[in-house]
Order: sequence, then C-alpha cells, then structure tokens
Amino acid sequence: MKRTLDVLNQMVKDKIIESYAIGGAIAAYNYIEPTLTEDLDILVSFEHAASASGLMTLTPIVTYLASKGYTEFRKEGIVVSGWPVQFLPVANPLDAEALNEAIKIDIEISPSEGSVSAQVLTAEHIMATALAVGRPKDHIRLTQFIEMNAYDGTTFCEIIDRHELRAKWVAFCARFDIFDPYETTRKP
Repeated sequence: MKRTLDVLNQMVKDKIIESYAIGGAIAAYNYIEPTLTEDLDILVSFEHAASASGLMTLTPIVTYLASKGYTEFRKEGIVVSGWPVQFLPVANPLDAEALNEAIKIDIEISPSEGSVSAQVLTAEHIMATALAVGRPKDHIRLTQFIEMNAYDGTTFCEIIDRHELRAKWVAFCARFDIFDPYETTRKP
C-alpha cells in the first residue's frame, strides 16, 4: 500500500488532484476492527474535472496514471501498485466537508518499508457517509463504530444536522434497536 499512497501523494504534488482522503473500509480501519475490502476508496477534489456538459470526468487521473504505467482496471478501480483504487470525486456538501476536515496520519506499513503520510476521513464523516449511502455493509460499519464508541457523539450529531441526515439516523436507530446517542449529545 505504501507505493499506492506514494503515487497519490505525487498526484497532489503534480497538481493532478487538489487533495484526497482515504475513505471506506481502509479509513474505518483507523478507528474500528478491520473488515475485508478489495479496493482503496479515495475521495478526491480537482480543479478542472468538469467537462463542457458539467459532468465530472476522471480523464486527468486516468491519463496521468496511464503515463506511469497503471492501465489495469479491476472492478471500479485502477490498479496502482497492486491495489485497485476507486477515485470518488466530491459529489455533495457532505463529501466536500469530509475532505476538508480529513486528518493527516502516518500509516506504518512495515518495519522494512517504514511509513507514509496520507489523508484519512474522520470517524464521524465515515459514519455520516455510511448513513447517507445506507447499504447493508454501511449499516454494519455504523454499528461497529457505535459498539466500539469510536467516534465523538457531539461532532457526529452536528454533521448529521448540517447535512439533513437526522431522519435517516432515527430510522437507523429504530431499525437496529440502537439507543440514539443523539439525544444525550444534542445541544438544546
């Protein structure tokens, strides 16, 4: 993974992407028990990604990676040093906030390889995104965060309020018989 993250960091230096943050299962691994994943989800922002039609295009990323020899696709990702990387452009205000508030960490790869710096989404933004998307695996991830108390309840509640996810949260808590920590952390 070190080489994959080195490539991502170089993409920022080369101004192919403005910034990135690791999301999904790999980001969650920093806070809760690991889960099996086949790819690396990368939330990205980049300046000139919109086409004339207004649609986002990953052409600058694909072209850059192809010039470095990364042309294999596996599922939804481009394979970069053995890892399928799924580039997810910022698509909504929650994504933009999550990317802006991502934290920089040093990921220890191994004693021989050392560590590499990377941006990772906060626990609360991982949870809010999982709540917004709402797939079964997202519900499992939310439950893991709750059971491990691996998040700040006040911060999470502020995020779900800002992004109008309160109704989804109440429904999630009711469906899975989870005590709604929102009620104890919400400011009057």
